[in-house]
Parts: sequence; C-alpha cells; structure tokens
Amino acid sequence: MKFDEFLGHVQDRAKLDSLDAAMLATRATLNTLSERLTGNEPEHLAAQLPGEIGEHLKTDKAGQGERFDVKDFIARVSQREGVPESQATHHAQVVIGVVNEAVSTGEMSDIRGQLPSDYELLFRREWA
Repeated sequence: MKFDEFLGHVQDRAKLDSLDAAMLATRATLNTLSERLTGNEPEHLAAQLPGEIGEHLKTDKAGQGERFDVKDFIARVSQREGVPESQATHHAQVVIGVVNEAVSTGEMSDIRGQLPSDYELLFRREWA
C-alpha cells in the first residue's frame, strides 16, 4: 500500500476533512502503539508500511513495552490528536484497520500477540 492510499483510506473511513487530519490520527495511533509494543516489533511493523507512515513507529520509547491498558491507549491517542476520547477510539480503530490491510497476516498476529485482550476494541471495524 502506498502513502497516499493509506492516508486516503484513513480519511475516508474516519470521515476526516483532510489528509492532514488523517496523518494526525495515524501519527497519534502509531506513536502510542510503538510505546506499547516490545522489542523490535515496532521496527518490523514499520518495515511493512509506507516509509512516511512507518516513521511514526520510530519514537524514543518504541519497543519498550510500556504497560498500559486500552483505556490509557485511547487517552494517549486523544491527547496527541487533540480530540475527545470517543473520536480517538474511532480513529484508532480505523488506523489499526488500515494497518491490518497494509501488512502481512503474520505481522498482525505478532502485534495482537503482544497486546492484552482488552485491546480487541482496537481491532473492531466500526466504520464498515
């Protein structure tokens, strides 16, 4: 999947008014995910995404496996994106959904394997 295609999907499914808003939602979600994942998993995921998108997984805290639940995940996305938590939840679901389409099944399995069961909220297709 190419950069513009990825952001276009996020913009369309999240019903955002611009590609900039789609990029903000993507950055907020992937920055937060990178903090939750352990080891080299953020790098592995980034390698399968368009370069400009994958860069959002390369943070100072990437791969540290910081322990926080899905409510804290959403709160962090909300703060980073500057939107209410209900919107942040929807945007994170959309971004994770597009990531799911862009990377291999094995990679998504690795990601899901690192997350506790409450994170299944992020893998729901609420935009369909």
